[in-house]
Amino acid sequence: MKEQANVVIESWSEDHLDLLRRLNAPEMTEHLGGPETEAQVADRHERYLRIAGKGTGRMFAIVLLPAREPVGSVGYWDRTWAGEQVHEMGWGILPAYQGRGFATAAVSQAIASARAEGIHRAIHAYPGTDNPASNAVCRKLGFTLIGECEFEYPPGSMMRCNDWRLEL
Repeated sequence: MKEQANVVIESWSEDHLDLLRRLNAPEMTEHLGGPETEAQVADRHERYLRIAGKGTGRMFAIVLLPAREPVGSVGYWDRTWAGEQVHEMGWGILPAYQGRGFATAAVSQAIASARAEGIHRAIHAYPGTDNPASNAVCRKLGFTLIGECEFEYPPGSMMRCNDWRLEL
């Protein structure tokens, strides 16, 4: 896991549009309803750029050092869940970099950011029940599995997820 120490998160910027396009590949979106159109990717990029300024979350690029190569994204945003205001969290690592602990390291750093902000008591992640890698990240980082749930994503499409909760 020596490589894991070489992953950092950096605030989402204009420079990360190409990364978002690469994360939009079919193999990256199979658990999320499939790729978005170019217009949807551009809209998502704009939302990512604005989220920190609105105070409703943060989006980050995951960067491999020392080359500063973008390898994924991670972020959190406000959500009302079961009557409580919480952060929802999501992440993705490009296929060539999966299986090396980068997601775990980046999610851990994003949790530290959310904890430092002190806005919500808890953060939730909702990986699909058929996504063992993302469920493993939650388990490794001490999230508590609340149970399975139906989750609407993308809008208009229901998916079966695990509800993982971490107290901040």
